[in-house]
Amino acid sequence: VIMSRVMGRVGRLASSFRRSSTGGAMQRGLPKRWPIAGVKHVVVVASGKGGVGKSTTAVNLALGVAAVDKSLAVGLLDADIYGPSVPRMMNLSGQPELSKQDLMIPLTNYGIKCMSMGFLVEEKAAIVWRGLMVMSALQKLLRGVEWGHLDVLVVDMPPGTGDTQLSISQQVPLSGAVIVTTPQDIALLDARRGAEMFRKVDVPVLGLVQNMSCFVCPSCGHHTPIFGEDGAQRVAEEMGTEVLGVHIRFAGDVPLHLSIRETSDTGRPVVASAPDSPQVSSITSPI
Repeated sequence: VIMSRVMGRVGRLASSFRRSSTGGAMQRGLPKRWPIAGVKHVVVVASGKGGVGKSTTAVNLALGVAAVDKSLAVGLLDADIYGPSVPRMMNLSGQPELSKQDLMIPLTNYGIKCMSMGFLVEEKAAIVWRGLMVMSALQKLLRGVEWGHLDVLVVDMPPGTGDTQLSISQQVPLSGAVIVTTPQDIALLDARRGAEMFRKVDVPVLGLVQNMSCFVCPSCGHHTPIFGEDGAQRVAEEMGTEVLGVHIRFAGDVPLHLSIRETSDTGRPVVASAPDSPQVSSITSPI
């Protein structure tokens, strides 16, 4: 009896979701989007699954935007509450100070203002929180930071299409989303789901980044497509007509290269530490 009641409730929720996911019904149910104080444009970097190099892409994208146009003020928000990566990748540590308005002051390195849950807990501490606590922490990161003036805020989203992604997409006016994937079919399936989620909340998908497109041998420079070839490009072309009804740009290939991994692990992102390397051009060329 209990199971039948549970299944009935799930069925009603699913039916309600299907109705709300089409056209005006969903739009009427969306909460009002409030801008982040001082921030002109918010771009989220998302992925349908973990392990595709989303955080590495987000960090180097923020640095790349600042490098391409030095007049822009750029920030980086780590929205992955359970697995914050920005402190290590940006070589930052310590708790943020508070302004007179009791807002957290971002930590800065390489000219990028950064905020992360990783600044508020020990690096090795496990964050074992239920959904309500996660949402409360997310609101603090979104609304409780003194960003000052920012032209672009890059948000490193957690993987998947859960509460955090929906909350940010529905509560903050987003200029667009960049979806990171790898060439293999399993990752591409999840990339499609991520793009579909953004479509449902009226967030434009700026492009797909195909990370780890090929392995570059550090000795001879030979390229080996370990995970397959051109998967993201095919998906972008298909989604441009079949899923979103608008053109989704294939933003480019980022190779699986030793220097990108090493510089990320040591807090010296490749865009900042080796700006003239071929790996950087693969990251910054689509910007």
